[in-house]
Amino acid sequence: MSAPTPALDIRGVRKSFGSLEVLRGVDLTVRQGEVTVILGPSGSGKSTLLRVINHLEPADTGIVQVAGEIIGYRLEGTTLHQLPEKKVLKQRAKIGFVFQNFNLFGHRTVLQNVVEAPVSALRISRKDAEVRGRELLAQVGLSDKADSYPRQLSGGQQQRVAIARALALDPQLILFDEPTSALDPELVGEVLTVIQDLASTGITLVVVTHEIGFARKVADTVIFMDEGLIVEKGTPAEVIDNPKEERTKRFISRVL
Repeated sequence: MSAPTPALDIRGVRKSFGSLEVLRGVDLTVRQGEVTVILGPSGSGKSTLLRVINHLEPADTGIVQVAGEIIGYRLEGTTLHQLPEKKVLKQRAKIGFVFQNFNLFGHRTVLQNVVEAPVSALRISRKDAEVRGRELLAQVGLSDKADSYPRQLSGGQQQRVAIARALALDPQLILFDEPTSALDPELVGEVLTVIQDLASTGITLVVVTHEIGFARKVADTVIFMDEGLIVEKGTPAEVIDNPKEERTKRFISRVL
């Protein structure tokens, strides 16, 4: 029997901004249902890698595939051709993205923020989207906030709305870009608990974070990045507790 198609497969990805090469040849495979946590110092390329995965930043070279589908391009022979934006948006709907700073619509209620994407991108009826939206708000512990506006919520509550919004598209993969970095310390736990609960449902997650305790507890695979490269990859016990590379050791010792 052939091996299952990976949830995410990245091959030879490079990305530069002007003369600065931010990703310098990244290869990564994430299996269906895995939780992959990416650690690394600021400027190591972690957030750029997430943005390349869902084609918010097109790679200069290399290929990203989600569930076997090349993101942002079609392949003819050995040549990649850029997809039109409409098709890229359709692909992007299969990839949830939770940003550092929530990115909620301030003029819309919590429920409206959650239902907008499935109504516009998936053509789901508003009535059905609202039913699903209320289920998702209950899942993230915000049933009583459906009619509130983002300004009326704490940062932790806003981030939980953003997670519900990502789930509303029923994605194949969810990317988290430092989801607790903009939160007051006392609010971090409530967001990490929601992500941990998600991890137990079998959805594929890729999480950029500095929360070492969370990585140790939840991750199937931990990746350490530095200077645009994956320096080390393994289980939490391997990368966090017993790193092999000196650069990883220095980072972990500083963070801990």
